[in-house]
Formats: sequence, C-alpha cells, structure tokens
Amino acid sequence: MRVCHYLEFADRLARSGIGTSVDHQRAALAETSIEVTRSPWRGGGPRGGLRAPAGARSPLADADVVHLNVIGPASLAVALAARARSIPLVLHAHVTREDFRDSFRGSNVLAGPLGAYLKRFYSLADLVLCPSEYTRETLRSYPIDAPIRPITNGIDIDSLDGYREFRASTRAEYDLDGLVVFAVGNVFERKGLSTFGRLARETEYEFAWFGPYDSGPQASATVRKWTSDPPANLTFTGWVDDKRAAFGAGDVYLFPTKVENQGIAVLEAMATGKPCVLRDLPVFREYFEDGVDCLLCETHDEFRDALDRLADDPDLRERLGENARETAREHSLDRVAEGLDAAYRDVIAGDPSPERH
Repeated sequence: MRVCHYLEFADRLARSGIGTSVDHQRAALAETSIEVTRSPWRGGGPRGGLRAPAGARSPLADADVVHLNVIGPASLAVALAARARSIPLVLHAHVTREDFRDSFRGSNVLAGPLGAYLKRFYSLADLVLCPSEYTRETLRSYPIDAPIRPITNGIDIDSLDGYREFRASTRAEYDLDGLVVFAVGNVFERKGLSTFGRLARETEYEFAWFGPYDSGPQASATVRKWTSDPPANLTFTGWVDDKRAAFGAGDVYLFPTKVENQGIAVLEAMATGKPCVLRDLPVFREYFEDGVDCLLCETHDEFRDALDRLADDPDLRERLGENARETAREHSLDRVAEGLDAAYRDVIAGDPSPERH
C-alpha cells in the first residue's frame, strides 16, 4: 500500500501540536509495511505535477490513499485533485472552529467563517480522522458530510527518555525552586493562560510555562499582558529546544485549557509520571479519570485547592503520577499505526464506516 501523507506548512507547524501529531503518525507508519510519500505532486511540487499535458496523467504522485493533515490552500487543491481522480481521501481534523478561538489576535472574528470552510473542506473526505469522540461530536454538529473516526494523536514515549537528567540544569537556567507548577506548549488564552497567571499570582509556588508566544502585532492583548508583566513567581521560557527539559524541571502539570481535541502535552506529562491538574472538559473525561490519573477542576477555587492538595501530599502526587504512566501507555505509537492501517484499508475497500473501527 502506498500512502501520500502530506503536511502543508510543515516548517511553520514544526512547533505545534499538529506537527507533533504528524510526527507521531509518520513514526508509527515507519514500523509498518505501508510505503509513505510526503509530497502529493509529481516531480515533488505543484509546478512539476502540472507540467504534464492536460488529461495525460494526474498531477498527483501515484498513491493508493491521500492523507492530508492541514486545511490550507495547497491541501484543498490536493483534496480536489484526489476527488477528481477517485483516489481515496483521508482528512485529519486537527482544527475545529472551537479550538481556533482565543489563539491569536483576530482569531475569534475569523472563527465563524472558518467553521463554514471546515464544513465544506472536511466533507470532501472519504473518511475524516480526529483525535477524540469529543471532536467527532463537534464535527457532526457542523455537520460534516463524511464518516468520522476517532484515533488518538498518540505519544512517542521513547522521545522522553532521560528527562530526569534535565532537572537540575533547567531549574538553574530559569531560577526555579521548590514545587514547580508548569505547562508545555504555545501560550494562548485558549490554553487557560489567564487562569494559569491568576493562580501564580495567588499562590507561593513557582510557575513556569515552557513554550513559544507571540510578541508582535499578531499577539492577543491577553498574551501581551501576561508575558510582558508576569507575577514574580511566573516564568515564560519561550521555545525550549528539548521538551525533556520542561518535563524534568516541573512537578505538577497544570492545564486549564478551555477547549481541547485531546492534548498531546498532557499525555507526555503523564508518561513522565507528573500529576496533572486539568479543566473538567468532556474530552478529558473521555480519556482520564478524576482522582485516579489526574485531578479535574471546574472553578478557579477548585484549581487552587487541587494545587494545595498536591503540594501538601507527596503520596497523592506519586499515586496520580504512577496511574498516569499507565494511561499514557494506552496511547502508544503501536495504537496509532493500527488505527491508520485500518483507516487506509477501509477507504480503499470503499467501506470507511466509523462502526468498523
């Protein structure tokens, strides 16, 4: 089986959750017999693909399945070309109208038109893949005229090996001491930035957010406010070259995100045995259990109480962390490979019904 596995804007998305998910997919597929190509075009690009005489051959490179991970103009062109040539088309729904909001300046204004575009774009697919049942129900509400199948984003557990070795050096670099409450990923209000900042301001724990943030005109007012004048106990590190530095330095993973399709960084925190404090969202209820492998909170006071409980109870931190490790193992790359293989075979067979998964 030959699959075209395309990521538009690959360089720009290298530091994003989409980029990480695609890395996981490709690492998983590398352990299968599936042949993977990354460019959808003959000759490596759209110009080379279009040089052939009209009707002589498809501008698309030969593939049994086309799998697209982004919603941009090149991806749309590839999707339309695949449809025209009756090549089975899999679209991965990493983006929804809901999780686009509160991402950057103007994102809330654009969320409405984006929703209309996503409805049409995802409906081109023979099969839509998404990270969770929650995301599937969100897409169904648009509605999307295509079968939708959840598949975990997965976690590359091996990529976290040796994270403990980064603890001392990372803490020294960012002047962190004592119990460190931390987050990993891009700094957005949607990720719970204001809650994170207020909790830092109200407590005496060290807080650190490991991840890039916008500082130019594209930055939202909320991001500029917190990153330009944070509380004394809150550090925004910017991009870190090795994610193991973050998971080595931190003690309690705090993720008060407002909307999430799954949360790869949560799974990474769990894989390193960190107790996780999460907002009580349907997507987290789908994968995690309150009081077993995490603490789920609804209100600001509940978040603060959860941090205090964990600070005062090392045994609770250890128990939640050990259970979290087991949860993370359920999202191995083997599971990603199995899900992708089944999806490709089903669309080739012309039966991509979600009930087959």
